[in-house]
Amino acid sequence: MPEAPAPAKGTRPEGTQTEADAGRRVRKMFTQIAPRYDLLNHLLSLQLDRLWRRRAAARLGSVLGRSRGRVLDLCCGTGDLAMAVAIRSQARVVGADFAHPMLVRARKKSASLHSKTLVQLRPIKFVEADALRLPFADASFDGVTSAFGFRNLVNYESGLREIQRVLKPGGVLAILEFTEPPEGMLGNAYRWYFRNVLPRVGGLLSGDRSAYTYLPASVARFFRPAELAALMASVGYTAVGHEVWTFGTVALHTGKKPL
Repeated sequence: MPEAPAPAKGTRPEGTQTEADAGRRVRKMFTQIAPRYDLLNHLLSLQLDRLWRRRAAARLGSVLGRSRGRVLDLCCGTGDLAMAVAIRSQARVVGADFAHPMLVRARKKSASLHSKTLVQLRPIKFVEADALRLPFADASFDGVTSAFGFRNLVNYESGLREIQRVLKPGGVLAILEFTEPPEGMLGNAYRWYFRNVLPRVGGLLSGDRSAYTYLPASVARFFRPAELAALMASVGYTAVGHEVWTFGTVALHTGKKPL
């Protein structure tokens, strides 16, 4: 008998077997930690998450310079990357996430940003949506970004294909994600912190230790940078590339939908 095809790779929180179960668990997890999400992101990354998002937004210069361009920030959470993109461009930005409490906070932060900044920003629209079944027409966006959310999709290949569907020909995809650093003193210190300190502090402050145990486990299971780049190319993206930041702990992947 022929061998059964290998199951599609995607996130699988502990105790889940199917894509549907994993999706429900991830949604519940991010719904529960939403009230402390920003505090813990900034605290546990030593504020580096702000720098990473600003740098990712800056890399999209060719897309963001188009005054009529549209950018989708996928798995937007509380909207930090969407706002970084809006500040650095004239693009019309849409944020999408399937955890409603995250979007509530994103809208409040966006409204506060508009009231505080001296620069006239285009309003950001936030939409509740599943990244694998987006409520947007084909070829709707000039760019799609995702910061630390793509790793949580239950099917990575399906996610890349759905992103490709909503991108215009020539449109750019940028995925910012954690990755495990190489072996060595710094890499080992990072893994010790990520697997021992982070779950304790995250659990204490959020009230949900399982969510911060899931984080290092999901990073360990996720693609290494070259593997994600290879999957992007196999799905049909062109000009695929990646750069690794902060001692190999974070990677930015970019690619284009063919013309």
